[in-house]
Amino acid sequence: MINASGSALDLASEATVASLNAVVDRLAAKDHTLWGVEAEAEASVQLNWIDLPVSSRALLPELDALTAWARSKEITTIVLAGMGGSSLAPEVIAKTYGKKLTVLDTTDPDQIKAAIPSDLAHSLVVVGSKSGSTIETASHKAFFTKVFQDAGLNPADHFVIVTDPGSPLDKSARADGLRTINADPNVGGRYSALSAFGLVPASLIGVDASILIDDAAAAAATFTAPGSVAVKIAAAIFDKGEQNVAFYDSNSTLPGISDWIEQLVAESTGKNQTGRLPIAIESATSPVAGSALRISFAKDGQSDLTVEGTLGEQFILWEWVTALLSYSLRVDPFNQPNVTEAKERTGALLSTWNDGRVPKFKANYEDDILAIYSSSQSDSLEGQLRDLLKIDAHYFAIMAYLARGIDNKAPELRELIAAKSGRGTTFGWGPRFLHSTGQFHKGGQHNGAFLQITGENAGDLAIPHQSFTFHTLLMAQALGDGQALADRKFPVVRIHLKNREAGLNSIIAELKKI
Repeated sequence: MINASGSALDLASEATVASLNAVVDRLAAKDHTLWGVEAEAEASVQLNWIDLPVSSRALLPELDALTAWARSKEITTIVLAGMGGSSLAPEVIAKTYGKKLTVLDTTDPDQIKAAIPSDLAHSLVVVGSKSGSTIETASHKAFFTKVFQDAGLNPADHFVIVTDPGSPLDKSARADGLRTINADPNVGGRYSALSAFGLVPASLIGVDASILIDDAAAAAATFTAPGSVAVKIAAAIFDKGEQNVAFYDSNSTLPGISDWIEQLVAESTGKNQTGRLPIAIESATSPVAGSALRISFAKDGQSDLTVEGTLGEQFILWEWVTALLSYSLRVDPFNQPNVTEAKERTGALLSTWNDGRVPKFKANYEDDILAIYSSSQSDSLEGQLRDLLKIDAHYFAIMAYLARGIDNKAPELRELIAAKSGRGTTFGWGPRFLHSTGQFHKGGQHNGAFLQITGENAGDLAIPHQSFTFHTLLMAQALGDGQALADRKFPVVRIHLKNREAGLNSIIAELKKI
């Protein structure tokens, strides 16, 4: 049974609890008018996530057939290409159940190269894209199609597509004879954990999908009761009044749940210059810096709120909490206008860069291993970093357009900058965070400072049928988002690593001295 405990529950006022108690039945009935007139159109086609603990049972026979087919092909390696909700939930599922899943949610060519299975003949690539037009997953699909063809393999034997019915990807995949499973089009990406986007990869790696949805159904049945756990958590987060909320899942049975919640809450609430900024921290003792509610998933005596339950229970709980929190904040929990903006900025840059090459820019500071683009006039790395830490902001966002699994020292920067600046500090892998906290950065409270980290790649990879490479796409995503932030007059600093390992080591060493 899902359970919440801790001093944070005392923050929930009687008025807020009463307000939410009054709408839980309407939410359960999928009342699309809950979030105001401006949200009605979006909400009217985005509320089927409420039914998923029951409606997803209809998927089980299709999932059984799919996994039987995969066994007949002796598939041993699963690669999941997806962004945002299409990859974060399956990654949590894999970690929680101790299953192997390679998640590809990047355009970094070094990470993509590392994701190519050594045994292609026994490998399967799951491509998940709700819209069917996401540039990252479209590029992944084109790339792996060529990889399989070059190995003399038929792509139809090595792809499974998950997308909305009628999407461009749905049409092209079916035309190419690829196995395709449609998700419910009336479920938004970040609310899709219990839909085909979460359950297809889960089933293929050997997780019993029925357990997830059964647990979710049992939990959801309790949420309409007066003062339910969903109401109390949403009320506590709202009445705390602080935008920063820290999550950590260390020592819990749910590794990675903080990253999934980060996208759900940030992208849902971060608009109209309001919202809650989730900060995924490393452990109970890691610095958040600045005021923040601390939420854990195992009792340790150090968090303000502990939420215990199975993964299926947590998925549906936090979707309810986010929808209720959005009601209190008076924001539309289902749109993401600034995610679209980031995509448009990327496309605009790619269309203007000659021959698909990244232009040269003049740095404010440069040495043999890195270059810094900032407003600081300091002629030393130490001085540049000191000036960064002096920026007046409520929070710092570190956005690392680097390779997970390779540039593994990059996340160390979060704790260092939090400790040295005394401000709430997030860390996001780019371009993944563009589908998560990227919405909050531009749509939430306008009080952030932004550190972009880009770098040269050990090697580049061509994207079939495109005039630009993966490295160029990655840089366009970084610079496009940087433009969007700078146009809003937000402080933006970019550090470009000429040598990734040496550059990260140098930055970390200098920060430790400060």
